[in-house]
Amino acid sequence: MTIAILFIILTIAFGIIEGIFPSITNQQKWRKGVWLDSFYWFFTLLISHLLSAVCIAIVIVPLFLVLGRSIDPQILKSSYGLAANLPQWVQGLMVIVIADFIGYWTHRWLHSSRLWDIHAVHHTSEELDWLSSVRVHPLNDIFSRVMQSLPILLLGFSPLSVEIYTPFLIFYLAFTHSNVPWNYGPFRYLIVSPVFHRWHHSKDTEGIGKNFAALFPVFDLMFGTFYLPAGKQPKNFGVHGDAIPEKFGKHLFYPFRKQIKIRFDV
Repeated sequence: MTIAILFIILTIAFGIIEGIFPSITNQQKWRKGVWLDSFYWFFTLLISHLLSAVCIAIVIVPLFLVLGRSIDPQILKSSYGLAANLPQWVQGLMVIVIADFIGYWTHRWLHSSRLWDIHAVHHTSEELDWLSSVRVHPLNDIFSRVMQSLPILLLGFSPLSVEIYTPFLIFYLAFTHSNVPWNYGPFRYLIVSPVFHRWHHSKDTEGIGKNFAALFPVFDLMFGTFYLPAGKQPKNFGVHGDAIPEKFGKHLFYPFRKQIKIRFDV
């Protein structure tokens, strides 16, 4: 019920924002793929995130046992080691920075030839708006969340700190996919803007392999993947040189298409 209410609130809020400040002025609200992405909203937040949590537990519990840490649920909620001396809000801020650094490299790895097929689904939207942020293959979601959560938990941060980060990231990722022309001007190097991330989704050559950070562009600046040309907006989105049908079932099996020999012609 909460997810349904949030969906309605964000649909109204982003509908107003994208209607008043559109990056692409002729993009329709009932764009191609809107019903598919509406399904993804519930599937990703209900199913994929649950599977991710189960996978994190499957991996972290044996590691905690090896490290001699109790797996009592009450004890697991608390931080340990050096992190235990930090206030919860400080832990939350540190988790956001650490998770974004890990997320940057995880995202780059997802763009490698080995993992691209499970990430390509996220890039199939040819008309980008806030709702396209949840178009994520479950394996992509599981891989990203496990890669980010495990180091943070092993460093001693409380799982509550991770929980603080997750809802914020869900909202902000939706915002950075939205059809608005904001690049934050002089602050564009401090925080990821919608234009910054929309360039990442461009299928034009200039945007490919750029802008991997979810929150802090400094990581792209440090590692040579920053791209945000002045006065220019990305317009062409989708998967460069490939066509993936707008069907959930084919999205789900896309990474395994060669093994199960499903036809993927549009």
